[in-house]
Amino acid sequence: MVTNYLFRATMFRQSGDIDNNDGMNDLRSPGLRLDVIDRRILKELQDDGRITNVELARRVGVSAPPCLRRMRALEQAGYVKGYRALLDEKLLGYEVTVFAMVHLTSQADADLKEFEDFVRAEPLVRECWMLSGEIDFILKCVASDLTTFQAFVARLTAAPHVRNVKTSLTLRNSKDAAMVPME
Repeated sequence: MVTNYLFRATMFRQSGDIDNNDGMNDLRSPGLRLDVIDRRILKELQDDGRITNVELARRVGVSAPPCLRRMRALEQAGYVKGYRALLDEKLLGYEVTVFAMVHLTSQADADLKEFEDFVRAEPLVRECWMLSGEIDFILKCVASDLTTFQAFVARLTAAPHVRNVKTSLTLRNSKDAAMVPME
């Protein structure tokens, strides 16, 4: 049904017989850009993932049915990766945040994959970024205390293909913007 609707919407849009606020006009074809309403929907969802469709529609200036179609289309197209609560790690007992800079002995695909599999299995690692330059990976880690983190570092330095690890203990967080700028 959706495919049929998308085909009809494309055909009507080409002939000018479709309303641009129907919610299905900009997301289906690769290379097409998000319109203003799509961007407003994304901004509102990012600000409050628990917003009701009726309130979302009111805020972005469309009626509820096309708003819901647009929101579902944005989800299906991958613009919305999921919904989750942002938790306070300190209140949950994770007092230590550390960045670990990892240099590997090899950058062969199989070795990179083996290291990344190791990292994915470690719950203290919250983020892992592969970098260009001197450092191969930077890991953002949280731990309840330094002893717990030190035990992790021992596992990390013994992990496959790890040449060396440098760590930096954070003192404070000056900015924590988990959102994408939607200006």
